[in-house]
Amino acid sequence: MTTPDHTSPEGATPPPHAQPAPTAYDLFNGDADGLCALHQLRTLQPRDAVLLSGTKRDIALFDLLPQGCPLEVTALDISWDRNAHSAVQVLEAGGSVTYFDHHAAQTLVRHPRLQSHIDTSAQVCTSMLVDRHLKGAMHQWAIVAAYGDNLEAVADQMARAHGCTAGTRGALAQLGYLLNYNAYGESTEDLHFHPTQLYRSLHRFESPLDFIAKAYEYRRLLEGHADDQRAVHDLQPYASHPRACVYVLPDKPWARRLCGSLANQLVAGHGGQSVAVLTPRSDGHFLVNLRMGSASTRRADLFCSRYPAGGGRHAAGGIDRLPPGDVEHFIQDLFQHLQEHAA
Repeated sequence: MTTPDHTSPEGATPPPHAQPAPTAYDLFNGDADGLCALHQLRTLQPRDAVLLSGTKRDIALFDLLPQGCPLEVTALDISWDRNAHSAVQVLEAGGSVTYFDHHAAQTLVRHPRLQSHIDTSAQVCTSMLVDRHLKGAMHQWAIVAAYGDNLEAVADQMARAHGCTAGTRGALAQLGYLLNYNAYGESTEDLHFHPTQLYRSLHRFESPLDFIAKAYEYRRLLEGHADDQRAVHDLQPYASHPRACVYVLPDKPWARRLCGSLANQLVAGHGGQSVAVLTPRSDGHFLVNLRMGSASTRRADLFCSRYPAGGGRHAAGGIDRLPPGDVEHFIQDLFQHLQEHAA
């Protein structure tokens, strides 16, 4: 038998049909708010799209998009200011952008193909904006997100308004906390689940209570959090002030996973004091999580934006890379900032 000549018309293997590059992308923060926002939106408005996400601080997601071709992009719970340049490039290339977010958007532009749902109010999260857009069709997921985003009073009010029992409120709060916990780490290798994997699991369930009852991922997060939490029992402040405490965590995976949820936990137990948690990075710098206490009216995002790669929202801010030589300056700057405002 003669072997076909792949250079001849008769024996040539036809080239595979070139697949068109995908044009639809869903970009979302890997925390509870981003997950729940996308889940609500795609349950009611389904579409095939490439998912892009990462750790809590991996928010410059527009930089990962292909350039030079029209794209349909939906972005959820990632700062416009951190993505403005690349988002405008999408628009200028003929693409469209739908944006849901509650972080600072000082550089927001107007464009006929930009639909922005941005509200930077202190008592709002992105999933609440999506819930508003969808007229409350999947309200419990917005409640989960509000709990996860440390908006406990808002979440309680929403839950009570929709007839949730105390037991249901507790379950939704725990889920929000665990989804948020999973998003923290220096890289996705620190996480129990990559956010896109966690989203796909979560997206199989219309009800958060069903996810709690049936999903392996929920049980794994519950166990992982309990294991990590045992390591913080003897944690003491690195520096203290009447209006704030600063904690410096060890260079351990549990510390990178807990840093954000730990900041929320500590500020809730500090009687109105603000709390900063510094976590070592592999490059020698520190990741900073700042939570403003109930006794402070100062904005965490504006304070953190004094530093490169700093930002956030009213009560919760962060700095991606604080050089080790700037740690003492940061601490004194924070203490002085809070003291001056109190005077």
